[in-house]
Amino acid sequence: MVYELYYWPTVQGRGEFVRLALEEGGARYRDVARESGKGAGIAAMMRLLNDLESPPFAPPILRAGRLLIGQTANILHFLGPRLKIAPRAEAGRLWTHQLQLTIADFLVEIHDTHHPVAGSLYYEDQKKEARRRAADFVKNRMPKFLRYFEKVLGQNVSGERYMLGAKLTYVDLSMFQVIAGLKYAFPYATRKAARKYPRLFALHTRIQERPRIAAYIASPRRIAFNNDGIFRHYPELDAARR
Repeated sequence: MVYELYYWPTVQGRGEFVRLALEEGGARYRDVARESGKGAGIAAMMRLLNDLESPPFAPPILRAGRLLIGQTANILHFLGPRLKIAPRAEAGRLWTHQLQLTIADFLVEIHDTHHPVAGSLYYEDQKKEARRRAADFVKNRMPKFLRYFEKVLGQNVSGERYMLGAKLTYVDLSMFQVIAGLKYAFPYATRKAARKYPRLFALHTRIQERPRIAAYIASPRRIAFNNDGIFRHYPELDAARR
């Protein structure tokens, strides 16, 4: 199986959660919109969005043989058992999926720190609102989510190495990406958070050091964080500047 991932070619975004799973799982895949030539590029992705009877709402999209799957959490729910990064039992798979959906909620709030009014507006058109939204996020919303995931890590019967216990799942990879993104977007606030949520930040380090993830991060396949994605660094939104 050679999987085909369709996502915007210049940002990590939600597609990065799928890339991390494919990389850790040792899967063969194409990042189609980043390729050139016939049947590749953004044009290939737009054809999927516009020409199907049941088109996905938005990228990321995964093609697996004849299957076409949209929504990040849904894609990971599909890939998890196939790449051996999800529990075998149904209850465990549903719990992993539930955690991934909670991460999806967290991502919406992270995004809305810099676009609190409308995604169609430039950041510069909503800077005042963004400062208010980011202040509340750093003070209230970020701690609420991090506290929850820290609790999940800490209550594992078999230890606190990964979210579900002793074995890595795709939700650990996703939490790594969230912490990495927060470190980029809110470096001062995140340094303070690291002292309060040591398990999460230790998890981030463990994932970063896994051989396949380390090789991926060092490769050109990993798109650098930038101010076009979900995680954006505007110094005036970080707690250090308020």
